[in-house]
Amino acid sequence: MRASALTLLVCLLITTAMAASAAPPLRVGMELSYPPFEMTDPQGRPTGVSVKLAEALGHHLGRELVIENIAFDGLIPALKTGKIDCIISSMTATPERSRSIAFSEPYLKTGLALLVGKGSPVQSSADLDASGRTIAVKKGTTGHQYASTSLKRARLLVLDKESAAVMEVAQGKADAFIYDSLSVYQNQKRHSDTTRALLRPFREETWAVGLRPGDTQLRDQVNEFLKQFRAEGGFEKLGDEFLPEEKAAFKAQDIPFYF
Repeated sequence: MRASALTLLVCLLITTAMAASAAPPLRVGMELSYPPFEMTDPQGRPTGVSVKLAEALGHHLGRELVIENIAFDGLIPALKTGKIDCIISSMTATPERSRSIAFSEPYLKTGLALLVGKGSPVQSSADLDASGRTIAVKKGTTGHQYASTSLKRARLLVLDKESAAVMEVAQGKADAFIYDSLSVYQNQKRHSDTTRALLRPFREETWAVGLRPGDTQLRDQVNEFLKQFRAEGGFEKLGDEFLPEEKAAFKAQDIPFYF
């Protein structure tokens, strides 16, 4: 009986020690409304390029993954207050954002492009800033930041949802929508009768993982993971899984693709 009790006590102590030393969950923030990068499947479960990337990161770190679905303009406040550990949400690493949070090494290249109406006079970004023009942007995006600082004469239409901005262009109420080239391509396909896509980026950007400035350990771990993931062909596989049509279309137009 004494031996059994001692064995039980030892097992309890070991279990307690293991639980205490277990890594905490990795809480990743993203807005699940940006397919095919951040979205939900028919059962309501998170999926997409960024979700798969977060899952691979959690596995690399040996930490359980918890995805927090947060509106895009609430991601940085959530990171700064400790609600999440990092952001993987197609976030461009900009100088403005870098003043309040840290970023990993870039993992994807993109750029700002234009969705314009079939009858819009806009042929390039040089045509945006003119009196009488209405330019739609999604709140909190780099397109919004660009328009706020660069467009002085055009009317700026700031909207909360990508779909709302697209409809403004499709219905002829806005001359252009400034967004990333991949989304512009996809939205033009959905509204091919009323819109045109000017896909070649007029401003190149990079996406990175958002981190708290003092969390250098996690930043180093994320950078190590991204380097390994790329070397093992992880990004190419994600592109083939989620974006095969887009990869082919961009290649045909000699436009650099994301990965």
